[in-house]
Amino acid sequence: MSISRWLTRHPSLWAVKIRYVLHNAYGTGGTIRTVVNQANALCATHDVEIASVYRSAQAPVFRLDPRVRLVSLTDLREDGSRWTDPAGTNSRFWRKTRRFRSPLPHRADFRYKRWDPLVDLRVLDYFRAESDGVLVTTRPALNLMSAWFAPRRLVRVAQDHLNFRSYPAPLQAAIVRAYPRLDAVSVLTRADLAAYREALGDSVRLEHIPNGTPAPDGVPEGERAAVVVAAGRLTRQKGFDLLIDAFQRVHAEHPRWRLDIFGEGRARPKLTARIAERGLDGVVRLRGRTRELDREMARASVFVLSSRREGLPMVLLEAMRTGLPVVSFDCPTGPAEVVEDGVNGVLVPAEDVAELAAGLSRLIGDAGERARMGQAARQTGARYAMPVIAARWVELFAQLSRR
Repeated sequence: MSISRWLTRHPSLWAVKIRYVLHNAYGTGGTIRTVVNQANALCATHDVEIASVYRSAQAPVFRLDPRVRLVSLTDLREDGSRWTDPAGTNSRFWRKTRRFRSPLPHRADFRYKRWDPLVDLRVLDYFRAESDGVLVTTRPALNLMSAWFAPRRLVRVAQDHLNFRSYPAPLQAAIVRAYPRLDAVSVLTRADLAAYREALGDSVRLEHIPNGTPAPDGVPEGERAAVVVAAGRLTRQKGFDLLIDAFQRVHAEHPRWRLDIFGEGRARPKLTARIAERGLDGVVRLRGRTRELDREMARASVFVLSSRREGLPMVLLEAMRTGLPVVSFDCPTGPAEVVEDGVNGVLVPAEDVAELAAGLSRLIGDAGERARMGQAARQTGARYAMPVIAARWVELFAQLSRR
C-alpha cells in the first residue's frame, strides 16, 4: 500500500509538522540519504522541513521533493568558515573558540570539534522558534541538544543512524543521562534496540524502525556487467582499504572483473595510492559521487559491503532492491539482520580480508548462484520499501503528538 493510500485511511494523522535537523544536508552519507528519503515520502501530506547545521555545497547531492523546504542554519562550511569566504580562508572570531573545551554535553560527539558557540546558538534558536510539531534530530550531538534544550511543547524524536555500542564511553554516558528527557528514540536494528534497552531500560520510548528505500527511479533491466560495486563515504569506517586488499586476490583469479567504488571523502588520496601499490589501476576505480547509483547498481553483478561498523546500511538495502546479491562483512550492526548467508548473499567475518575475497570469488565464479541470490535479495529489499517504513514513522509521530 502506498503512503498516500495509507494516510487516506487515517485522515487524523494528516498535516503533522515535521522538522528534521541534519549536521550537513549537502553531503553524501547514508544518514543524509535516509532523511531525504523520509522527507520526500512524507511531504505530500505533511509540512516537512530539513534544517542543515552546515552547508558544504551550492545544492544538495540527493534529490529533494520541491515540497520539502531546506534551510541552512549557519551558512557555514564544516571547517567553520563562511560559505562566501574564498576556499582556505577563515577569519571568523568564533572559529577561534574551538580551541577551548566546551561545557555543553554534546561535546562527547566527535563531530562537535567542528562546532563553535555561534553554531550552538543557531541550533538552539531553531529549536525554540517552533511552536509545535515533531522535531527529529539525527546524530548524537543534535539528539543531546534536543534532550537538554528543545522546548517540551515539541515532540522530540532522536534517530540513531549508527549503533550505541560503537560510541566511546563518554558519549554513551551522555546518552544515558540525556535521552530519557526525549519523547522517543528510534534505532535501525533489533540488536541496537536490545543495546539501548539494556542502557536505558524503560526510561524512554524506544522504537525499531529500519531504513526505507524509494523505488528505483526508471532503472532499466538489462545484461549485467562483470562489475562488483561498492558505495559510501571514503573514510576508514567504510573499510575500502580492506576491500582493495581483498580485490587484489579476486583479480588474480578473475582478471576480467573490476571493482567500482562510488563516494567521496578524505581517504581518497590514501585509497588511490593503495590501488596503485596493489597494481590495480584500471581494475579498482574510485568513481566519485553520482546521482545515478541505482542505474550503476542495475548494471553491476555483485554488491560488496566492507564496513568496519554500521547502523543499517542504506546502500545495502538499495543494492538488494535492485536485485544485487551481496557479499558483506558481519560488522556491528545491520548486515546480519538483512543478509541471509547463502540465501540472498554471503556474510563473512568482520574485517577478514581473505574471507571477503573468497566470498566475492564464489559469486563471481557462479552465475547461477548470483541469479538465485539476486532474486532473493530483491524480495528482501521489498520489505524495506519506503511506503511501508514511512507509514511506521507517521504512526509513531501521531501517537506521540496525541500523547
